[in-house]
Amino acid sequence: MSFDEKNAWAYLVVAVLGYATYLILLTAYGSGAYVPLLLWTVGGSIAANILARIGISVANPREADKRDQRDREIKVFGERVGQAFVVIGALAALILALFQAPWFWIANAVYAAFVLSAVVGSIATLVAYRKGLPAW
Repeated sequence: MSFDEKNAWAYLVVAVLGYATYLILLTAYGSGAYVPLLLWTVGGSIAANILARIGISVANPREADKRDQRDREIKVFGERVGQAFVVIGALAALILALFQAPWFWIANAVYAAFVLSAVVGSIATLVAYRKGLPAW
């Protein structure tokens, strides 16, 4: 498994666990406490992903700088697939704001879009590593 593939797995796991943690805490504390929960889970997810990447680099120091053309193309492919969900989330947040929805829903639409972007982008990356890039 290549360095970037390991990082894609880590990114996927951190995104899913971070969002699951947020939803569990949100259910326990209620929507009135969403701001600190959102900030802490986003910050914790970012920190966990950085630590995972460092851990993967330390465990495989020779692989950390080895990237070939295929790795670069797969990374770009995964990022492009994931970016579509950021755009969809931004449009959803814009529509919610135009209809003057509560901030809770706007913030959660943006967070859900970021999580979907991470999950779908990681899955696209992992599928590309296993099956190859689509020939379009």
